[in-house]
Amino acid sequence: MTPVVFVHGFLGGSRQWLGQVEALAGFNVVALDLPGFGENAHLNAPDSIAGFAEWALRELSVRGIERFILIGHSMGGMIVQEMVARAPERIDRLVLYGTGTIGILPGRFETIGTSKRRANAEGPRATARRIAATWFLDRGKAAAYEDCAMIAEQCSLQTMLTGLDAMEGWSGAKHLADIMTRTLVIWGDRDRTYPWSQTEQLWQSIPDANLAVIPGCAHATHLEKPGLFNSILRDFCAA
Repeated sequence: MTPVVFVHGFLGGSRQWLGQVEALAGFNVVALDLPGFGENAHLNAPDSIAGFAEWALRELSVRGIERFILIGHSMGGMIVQEMVARAPERIDRLVLYGTGTIGILPGRFETIGTSKRRANAEGPRATARRIAATWFLDRGKAAAYEDCAMIAEQCSLQTMLTGLDAMEGWSGAKHLADIMTRTLVIWGDRDRTYPWSQTEQLWQSIPDANLAVIPGCAHATHLEKPGLFNSILRDFCAA
């Protein structure tokens, strides 16, 4: 069976996908920790989305995984768009989840520049916890918030600033029409990071892309409504 590869977003890590690993029992599931994040927090983060994409493709080759279903969340959605552009023959299906095409993130809960300034002023731990709260409709009261905040806290200030720079300097809009991989776009309708305009651009610009809008969720739909999210994901991977 084709392996399923998860690429997390900014301040994320492989441990946030434990529910999806369980839901996709029967698949060979690989959840990456990007350099500078999660279990790879000790590594230097690349300074560009392209650099993250190149690292991920090399890492999968080292693991003997040459063709796979690819799922990217948030910043990870930018990274997987770059992976498709570089190695379309390796990607069987593509899921773009809670992500967009413009790295400056128009409509985000705060600008990238504001995040950088606040990270420098408030420090990495406070920044990790503050940003993680925006991922949930109920913010810090959400059941999964503390686990996500703990993952986010593994990032250094330098990784945070490098990641924000990488996103701010990226755009994938010009490549969307070239994506021939079967694609599913997933979006929570109360997402504070990526507004509908970003999601709509993905859906309308990628040939024959499918769209799933999950109601009553913010940026971490897979943790807020895991049953519905997992059902949609499993159906797409198994079809």
